[in-house]
Amino acid sequence: ANKYLAGPFLIKLTGPLLRIVGDRNPSAVKIAIVQTLGLILTKGGPVLRAFVPQFQTTFVKALSDPSRQVRVEAIKALALLMPLSTRVDPLIKELVATSSGKGSNATTVETAGMVAIQTAALEALAVVLKHGGKKAKVAESIPSSLDAGRELLVTHEDDGVRESAAKVIGYACELLGTDEANTVLEEFVLEKSSNLSSCSLETKHGMACICRRVFSRSVGQEIDRTIYSSVSSTILTLMKDDKTMVKEAACVAIGAVLGSSTEVESTLSLVEKNMVACMDTKEELAVQQAIANGLCITARLQPGLFRTQEGLVLINSALKMAMSGAQRVQFSYNDFLWIALEVQNSESGLEEYLGLAHFDSAKKMQAIYSKVLVKIKDVNVDEL
Repeated sequence: ANKYLAGPFLIKLTGPLLRIVGDRNPSAVKIAIVQTLGLILTKGGPVLRAFVPQFQTTFVKALSDPSRQVRVEAIKALALLMPLSTRVDPLIKELVATSSGKGSNATTVETAGMVAIQTAALEALAVVLKHGGKKAKVAESIPSSLDAGRELLVTHEDDGVRESAAKVIGYACELLGTDEANTVLEEFVLEKSSNLSSCSLETKHGMACICRRVFSRSVGQEIDRTIYSSVSSTILTLMKDDKTMVKEAACVAIGAVLGSSTEVESTLSLVEKNMVACMDTKEELAVQQAIANGLCITARLQPGLFRTQEGLVLINSALKMAMSGAQRVQFSYNDFLWIALEVQNSESGLEEYLGLAHFDSAKKMQAIYSKVLVKIKDVNVDEL
């Protein structure tokens, strides 16, 4: 229905839903209510501006719910709320406190539950910075978010918390600018990379995560090139780490490093061999998928790269992976090919590739294009 015609009906619907979401309902009911509130926000738009404080309170409270799916839906709903919200500073302050384990219910939650709540708060904070960070009016709002991520990035024992903290730092750096991003990389990567062998698993994993998140944002291409060069070398070293978690994070990060290059040909010559080596069915499945995710980031940041002679080796290696190995690995490489060939636009991307590829590769690409790629509706590139 037209949002202006539906407005009065949505207003009548919103109040009761906001009141009952906090009741002792089963998780399935809470999930349905939060999803419905998200749908109402999508349909209602400005008509619901008066309800923003209640929406915000409801969604933030849901971040502490025992059900993971309720927390996930609350994070999605906060993203939908941002276009209507005009006062994001109190929300950022509350999420920073919760992510640091200093929220209102921090003392009553057991350790495992606290980790889940911290992760949800960090994910929500990243969403708020992404969709509403530019609305922040209080000077310390964004720096406090950056500090919250810094505190957890390389010391927290849970890998999910470290990954979410890196996401927050990436969006905060994008808002604060190049100088802050350079400082973060110097502090968390360069200063520690001089003695990698003595770094803990948590530290190395955090280093890879922060590189992935900073370089996958628009600020990545503005990073000081001396810092960029040193970080590239560090990530290549971490790609050979004996711990799968570190190797996996580094394989995604190298895609962001390549994507933010200002001299793509020279960077390709530096990283191509290592990336191809990880695209091997003998590697851990997580590592195989990680390279695919990294390539997706590269394709998003460097449109057209994989339809040139320089990018041919990597896209051909990805094509092999898309046609062999475990199914979930194939799905990841299908996503990459979909982005690289810009399937959503037209067949021109495929034609460009066919103009460069040898007969055997061209034949395989045409087959996977017609049987698989054209059936993919969308790939959520922004989350990579």
